[in-house]
Amino acid sequence: MSRVYNFSAGPAVLPEEVLKEVAEEMMDYQGSGMSVMEMSHRSADFQKIIDETEQDLRDLMKIPDNYKVLFLQGGASQQFAAIPMNLMKNKVADYIVTGQWAKKAYQEAQKYGKANKIASSEDKTFSYIPDCSDLPISPDADYVYICENNTIYGTKFKKLPNTKGKTLVADVSSCFLSEPVDVSKYGIIYGGVQKNIGPAGMVISIIREDLITDDVLEGTPTMLKFKTQADSGSLYNTPNCYCIYVCGKVFKWLKKMGGLEEMQRRNIEKAKILYDFLDQSKLFKGTVVPEDRSLMNVPFVTGDKDMDAKFVKEAKEAGFVNLKGHRTVGGMRASIYNAMPKEGVEALVAFMKKFEEENA
Repeated sequence: MSRVYNFSAGPAVLPEEVLKEVAEEMMDYQGSGMSVMEMSHRSADFQKIIDETEQDLRDLMKIPDNYKVLFLQGGASQQFAAIPMNLMKNKVADYIVTGQWAKKAYQEAQKYGKANKIASSEDKTFSYIPDCSDLPISPDADYVYICENNTIYGTKFKKLPNTKGKTLVADVSSCFLSEPVDVSKYGIIYGGVQKNIGPAGMVISIIREDLITDDVLEGTPTMLKFKTQADSGSLYNTPNCYCIYVCGKVFKWLKKMGGLEEMQRRNIEKAKILYDFLDQSKLFKGTVVPEDRSLMNVPFVTGDKDMDAKFVKEAKEAGFVNLKGHRTVGGMRASIYNAMPKEGVEALVAFMKKFEEENA
């Protein structure tokens, strides 16, 4: 069996080394005689797994001691409700809408208080990041919310917004662990793991301790209260044990590869190969303004829907899968997360050159 080059936006490619290790331990995890899938979340074996997973993430991101790391179910989308439920003390929050997921979070927050859209790039199909140096931050805002990397539209905040002292909350689902980050600049930094870290079904939320309180909106479900999860070490109920285990393997792989500085170096190098080709191509063109381009998600088009469809079909036949763009924008998108090798991007560009010559 030969593996394809998988450019899916998520669930996405995982390091082959990790997949092999997980396969080897599938029936018998380190002499326990059982799979992690079968293991009690209250067992000493699993406690060791979750503790190591958290510590490795803390090491990778240099997470300060006054932040809790929570492994939660419900994906990033459930946090769209959990965040206002836990943080909206004044019932006011400011949202910067730079894509579909920020928009959904903004719409969800409106159920719990006054959500203000203080900046947006919807006027140009989310193809850029608005200037966030001097925003009309609400004086009573409980927090300012961003989605830092936009999976669908391929944009990335290169500079965090000036929140004028307000707590910053960021969804980093599609750029999680792709580069070094200063966690202390955020009140909450969270992301679904299925794009750059592990299998689908979990979100990791890193939350400053002063934001974890009993003072939540009336009616907040027990399970969505940050304090419930923090007090129980993410083990209030049965967590996504297998996902935590695989994420732990990926964290060890990242450390072995040289950490987030090395990942950033590799990701810049990979993205440059693809963007350089798009910038000189006569057939394909990128859809994002150069200064806001994501290193993780690269959308591009030919300008002709039939040609796009032909490209996606022929690419799949050649072993380059999941290149179809999101249904809301069409075209193509190559997601080149940490686990996508440089050879995969080089091979894709070689195929695109060949396709361009044949369809000039």
